[in-house]
Amino acid sequence: MANELTLTTERIDDFVLLIHVMLRLDLPEILDRHIPRHWFQEGLSWGWVATIWLAHIMSQGDHRKLTVRDWVRQAHDTLERVTGHSIRDTDFTDDRLTIVLRELSKPPYWHAIEQDLGQQTIRVYDLEQKRVRVDATTVSGYHAGGVESLFQFGKSKDNPGLLQVKVMQGVLDPLGLPVATDVVSGEQADDGLYIPILARMLTILTPAGLLFVGDCKMSALATRAYLRGRGHHYLAPLALVGDTAAEMRAWVQDALSGKQTLTSITIVDDPGQAQPLVQGYETTRACTAPVDENTLAWTERVFVVYSDTYAKAQARGLEQRLATATAKLNGLTPPRGRGKRQIKDEAQLRQAAQAIWQAHRVEGLLSYTFERQVEQRIQFVGRGRGAANRPQRIVEQVRYQITAVVRHEADITTLKETFGWRAYATDLPAEDLTLEEAVLTYRDEWLVERGFHRLKGAPLSLTPLFVKRDDQVVGLIHLLTIAIRLLTLIEFVVRRTLKREQADLVGLHKENPKKATATPTTERLLQAFSNITLTIVQLPDRVVRHVTPLTSLQMRVLELLGLSPDIYRALAENST
Repeated sequence: MANELTLTTERIDDFVLLIHVMLRLDLPEILDRHIPRHWFQEGLSWGWVATIWLAHIMSQGDHRKLTVRDWVRQAHDTLERVTGHSIRDTDFTDDRLTIVLRELSKPPYWHAIEQDLGQQTIRVYDLEQKRVRVDATTVSGYHAGGVESLFQFGKSKDNPGLLQVKVMQGVLDPLGLPVATDVVSGEQADDGLYIPILARMLTILTPAGLLFVGDCKMSALATRAYLRGRGHHYLAPLALVGDTAAEMRAWVQDALSGKQTLTSITIVDDPGQAQPLVQGYETTRACTAPVDENTLAWTERVFVVYSDTYAKAQARGLEQRLATATAKLNGLTPPRGRGKRQIKDEAQLRQAAQAIWQAHRVEGLLSYTFERQVEQRIQFVGRGRGAANRPQRIVEQVRYQITAVVRHEADITTLKETFGWRAYATDLPAEDLTLEEAVLTYRDEWLVERGFHRLKGAPLSLTPLFVKRDDQVVGLIHLLTIAIRLLTLIEFVVRRTLKREQADLVGLHKENPKKATATPTTERLLQAFSNITLTIVQLPDRVVRHVTPLTSLQMRVLELLGLSPDIYRALAENST
């Protein structure tokens, strides 16, 4: 009809901002440069499909493929204007998203993408390259597994009963910005994963003399020598294996005997009060290792550090292990009764007790006494009526009974004296890294963990996984690590700008609108862009477009990010 009116509404919220951040990094172009496009392919390029999918994931907190097409459909006009491309309904089918993940899972493509994206990010945002952190996490899932599968059983803090994959990641300090990510099968130990990811990171990060920080698994001699041989440095707690275990006992004894003087290190809490953190001293040791068919020799500085908080936590853990092991030892030989399995062989008892000691790490701290109990009873032989007329025999039933579990208090006390001590190794000279700086630097290891929390929880919610094939799992994890980069960058840029301006941001906390902060999170920044709507009214003679006016808070966030409010206002232009 001539007077017919059509009204269309699109929720645009934060994804316009997100796409413009990705455009600043040239993300669609970088992806298109390394993911090949079939000569007969129609519609959006793979780079743009991945970019829009990422905007959906970060805006909606949902990585499922089946929800993307409907979301794109409801934001169709906005997406076309922001991207400058015509978008078809079939550009985001399950099959096309599957192809994106498959291509992202291929190591040659992914490594090239990471290299270009890392260098572009550092260049665009002028990021400092001095320290890098490396760590691993696991992602569990209800997958079938198999000999050739990526999903295998391994050591996991999440759920040891589930199959898992392992994600190894190197991040740029102090942002926690992912630089390189490797996805491997879940049974692999961390030790052998460091050198491959370090090698890839060194193709992205250009300065010499970088400091790599990691946990005790990064302290393997081969890893330390690899970095040393390439002109870089390391800081990591030493694993108590090999000669280091004996050296550690000597280092601790030197401190306990007063041979070494301990230096106190404090931190300043929120009220501005200095609080004791740790005590420690520095020593040195000589290191040699084969590197590239040569023998490399250097002097390593070792920080021997005591933490009272760590000591108390270790003591609590030991007491819990001792109590659990005691209960399990006593439970090995229950009283006779229905359904109570008895141990009838001494070797079986000793084997079971040994397994308990090892499982709870209490060997040498607990012992037990036991006795062999024999019960005799008469048993009739053969069949027939009348017990008096049947032959009899005496049958012995043997069982072993633990009579007491004994704590070795002297050994327990000696062990507790060593609690709270750790040794950190570095090859940096004292003028570049003091004892205090080393301790405080390692305490920031949570920067890596924060990215993992975002990956496995809100807002990316990798667990539970909604893909099953190995290549799809790898591709999805790679895609989501790009999302972690974006979340990290937004937060860093806003905080850096606020620090330069010596300003705070007010209004992010709905529960306390007057609360000011100089360290906002990306999650809260994006929440501030909720309920922004594009309304399109098609009249018989013209089209009227309207975008929800931006609030002062939203305009301030865009300003801090270096973006113009016009990225939203322009969506209402070109009315006829």
